[in-house]
Amino acid sequence: MSVDIGSNLGRDMYDLIVRLFPICRSITGNGVRETLSIVNEFIPLEVHEVPTGTRVFDWEVPKEWNIREAYIKDPKGRRIVDFDNNNLHVVNYSMPVHKKVDLRELKTHLHTLPEHPDWIPYRTSYYNETWGFCIPHTLLEQLEDGMYEVFIDASLSKGSLTYGEYVLPGESGEEVLLSTHVCHPSLANDNLSGIAMLTFLARRLADLPRKYTYRFLFIPGTIGSITWLAQNEASIRHVKQGLVVACVGDSGGPTYKYSRQGDAEVDLAARHVLKHCGRRASLLDFSPYGYDERQYCSPGVNIPVGLFERSKYAEFPEYHTSADNLDFVTAEDLDESFHMILRIVNILENNRKYINQSPMCEPQLGRRGLYDTIGGDKDRARKQMALLWVLNQSDGDHTLLDIAERAGIDFDVVLNAARLLEEAGLVKAA
Repeated sequence: MSVDIGSNLGRDMYDLIVRLFPICRSITGNGVRETLSIVNEFIPLEVHEVPTGTRVFDWEVPKEWNIREAYIKDPKGRRIVDFDNNNLHVVNYSMPVHKKVDLRELKTHLHTLPEHPDWIPYRTSYYNETWGFCIPHTLLEQLEDGMYEVFIDASLSKGSLTYGEYVLPGESGEEVLLSTHVCHPSLANDNLSGIAMLTFLARRLADLPRKYTYRFLFIPGTIGSITWLAQNEASIRHVKQGLVVACVGDSGGPTYKYSRQGDAEVDLAARHVLKHCGRRASLLDFSPYGYDERQYCSPGVNIPVGLFERSKYAEFPEYHTSADNLDFVTAEDLDESFHMILRIVNILENNRKYINQSPMCEPQLGRRGLYDTIGGDKDRARKQMALLWVLNQSDGDHTLLDIAERAGIDFDVVLNAARLLEEAGLVKAA
């Protein structure tokens, strides 16, 4: 596989985010189905429905939640909160309710962000049967005594959990897992950016030769990965490594959280890409808290799956608020994230060991025209050094990534050097 880093897909990814943004998603329900139906226009997803009540390890697939309408009317009968204006207004998975309550009781069901008084928080009650509304704190401060009408037209009943899957076969049955969550409502970075990113990454990889098989999962957070793992225990052994992709549309980071193993090939590849990306990157140790990497990295599964993101989840102010909107993500940042992830994949595809075919001292490179092939650009010295490093380290024990790391040279430069030396008959794949 070779990577073309000149294509800018940022605008296409952003346009997909714009299209998905109005949909109210949750861990189950028609919002997920509508989202996957749109993704299916770009890649041929296989959509799975797992019935309510299905045992998935220590968990159970929950009831399905769908919402149609919701509002709060003030004592004068005016709608002061309307689900149609912003789907974050309703606590996700709220029970249906229609009654009048006084201000004191209403306040026990309201959620605000005093530190950001104009923003609406995102809150959920997946496994706690209650109801609630999320509003700007400025609105809360304006509420007067009296009776308020609260209405949530929602259903919580037997149904199913829905997720999408797309498999791109490669030369090998060994798999790379790429996973993102599809359970958040109108939040652009977390995680419509992940959905758009994997959709267009799948389209790109479909057009390239592949050593590995790539499995793309579009799943509800936590319960979705648990359900997939429980339903696919026989397939787990084929997954060699993977990435969870989230929050990839903002200008922060980039950030990589290591897998439970910490030194798996995907960890080393991600570390290398972030070191050479030209930005102030963060590398985080594994912890059993976060997105679905913690399920894939659970001890009984133990797939080395890392987390790639830009700003770290839960640490940027806009996280899980109405400020995570279409203005918070950009086409340029999406494009940059896309190419960083593609570089990680490129390393996984091309990282191999070579054996020097002329190991007794340094072979004469000029006579073979190798110095001429690297031209006279400003990186000529670095490319020459890459040739020498590959020759010196190609003893069947060191991968190209090992060589790139030791030499302090970008993997793509080392890979190109190995290909030139292989064409010249000076190295061969181990």
